[in-house]
Amino acid sequence: MMDNVMENWEKHTVSPEKVLARIEPGMCIFLSTGTAEPRTLVRHLMDSDMANLQDLELFQLLSFGDALCLKRLQSQKYRLKTFFSGWVAREAITEGRVDLIPSRFSRLTRLVASRRIPFDAAFVQISPPNRLGYCSLGVSVDIAHMAISQAGFVAGEINPDMPQTMGDSFVPMDAFDMLVKSDEAPIYFSRAAVDENFDKVAQNAASLVEDGSCIAFSIGPLYEALGRHLQNKKNLSIHTPIFTDAAMDLVKSGAVTNRNKEHFPGKSVASYAMGTRELWQWLDCNPLVEFQGLDKVFNPMRIGRDRRFIAIVQCRRADLTGRIALHVSKGNVITDPAEVIDFFNGAEISEEGFSIFALPSRNLKGQSNILFSIEEMPNQLNVRESIDFVATEYGVANLNGRTVRERAMAMIEIAHPDDRFKLVEEAKAQNLIYPDQIFLAESAHLYPADIETVQVFKNDLKVRFRPLRPSDEEEMRRLFYRFSDESVYYRYFTPLKTMPHSRMQSYVNVDYSKDISIVGVVGEPGQGRIIAEARYIKDPHSPYGDVAFIVDEHYQGYGIATYMYQKLMRLAKERGLQGFTADVMPANKSMMRVFEKGDAEVKAALESGIYRLTIRFHE
Repeated sequence: MMDNVMENWEKHTVSPEKVLARIEPGMCIFLSTGTAEPRTLVRHLMDSDMANLQDLELFQLLSFGDALCLKRLQSQKYRLKTFFSGWVAREAITEGRVDLIPSRFSRLTRLVASRRIPFDAAFVQISPPNRLGYCSLGVSVDIAHMAISQAGFVAGEINPDMPQTMGDSFVPMDAFDMLVKSDEAPIYFSRAAVDENFDKVAQNAASLVEDGSCIAFSIGPLYEALGRHLQNKKNLSIHTPIFTDAAMDLVKSGAVTNRNKEHFPGKSVASYAMGTRELWQWLDCNPLVEFQGLDKVFNPMRIGRDRRFIAIVQCRRADLTGRIALHVSKGNVITDPAEVIDFFNGAEISEEGFSIFALPSRNLKGQSNILFSIEEMPNQLNVRESIDFVATEYGVANLNGRTVRERAMAMIEIAHPDDRFKLVEEAKAQNLIYPDQIFLAESAHLYPADIETVQVFKNDLKVRFRPLRPSDEEEMRRLFYRFSDESVYYRYFTPLKTMPHSRMQSYVNVDYSKDISIVGVVGEPGQGRIIAEARYIKDPHSPYGDVAFIVDEHYQGYGIATYMYQKLMRLAKERGLQGFTADVMPANKSMMRVFEKGDAEVKAALESGIYRLTIRFHE
């Protein structure tokens, strides 16, 4: 019997007009969401002149304004109510043609269960029935099960192209009062084009994602590029509102195993899918992806059960204190704080979890996306106290636990180099940073980000090496105060007791047109502590550079100084230097050994109790 239904389901369908004849004035109708919009039924509803179709409330969680013609909603026949203000719906909301219900997605199931929104009818797009007589909700599960169970009349629109997705997506045939066959093509989304800037933004965001992390996806150029940059990771998990082509590629690459998840272990979890025909075909009967309702996917407590959950959000603007403005324009899927906050809170709850807000440093008009203040901008996510990282193509600003002044310096460093001087001046004028703050405008374009590396030393000590930045001032001060008097004397040749702002800010502002300074950092990416620094300063009168090192005493003996010295030599040779000079105290035998290990000729002359070293590079 079931096999017969599966093979001959078209015989059980009726015309859309017969479905619409069951609708009564004043009814509240649930429409399945997004790419699962029942387009055939909706188009007939929009175009029909049937007298019973009056004063209807249409509820849809995500509306892309396709079959559901927002212009037609100006009439008194229909009124759309939505929980989502993205895509084209924002324009209609602003114009008063669509009603927005502000609500966190994690609370929608409770809201629907309370029948504050009384669904009288439900139009749901589904897959053809399987051999057991079950249809799948396919690429949109959200609250469809609840709507079907509450509605007095349920119409299923069967689309032969709808994949049968796994998870809580199946509905028995007898749950539908009427069935219609879809005569509309599915809503597919082309893959987003990725320019050089977005690719670099994604690369910087991906650098914070450690093996074993759990991540969320959306659609757009950031996520398209992010998927590619994550393919070298191991044992990733996916818990996301929207499953995309980029997520599919990441699973195919083998980087995603979901083995570390507590919530749906072994499965990628989503409520929606948006993407190409290839994605829909790949999702069909695919056991690797589990589609679940909003109560499970958007629940911050469930999200937080997965260790190291990372919420990565594309945003529109950010200011120097870490306030975030989300997108407001047509074509954005994740836009309002209500649509972000559940995953943001889940990252806060998650052990070692955090959030990354990512954006290019400038918009398409060439205007800075990093501003002194976004106080007057719409669509703000007012949780600056909880913002962890902001990423642009120029780097990552770690805001967690930093003072407002430190945040400002970190944000200025990831702004476009041509915008930094103005930001510094604005910040000085408003006492956000020190009035005497040094800014080397000519060096802004020269920060050598390409020399960043990771090296593993004995006992599996992992150290990340990168150029020194002005925002490292506090970390370098802390490093100074961890040194013994002897170490300070070896490095500075004077018994320094303090390292005030005036001295340290001169030290951390490096003119990379001629000098190089490298720091070694331990700890989690983007939030470690500096344990070593090495630099050379080019002699203006010769092709040599004066070199010096310092390593936290707890990390001496690992070979860090030797590694940094060899790295400095390579960089100096690439920049045309012929050698180094160095001053070393005779008692500093460990530093002498570092120089002796280098692949260079070392000549030493004792002058005034100090060894003056001349180190000539081999050709």
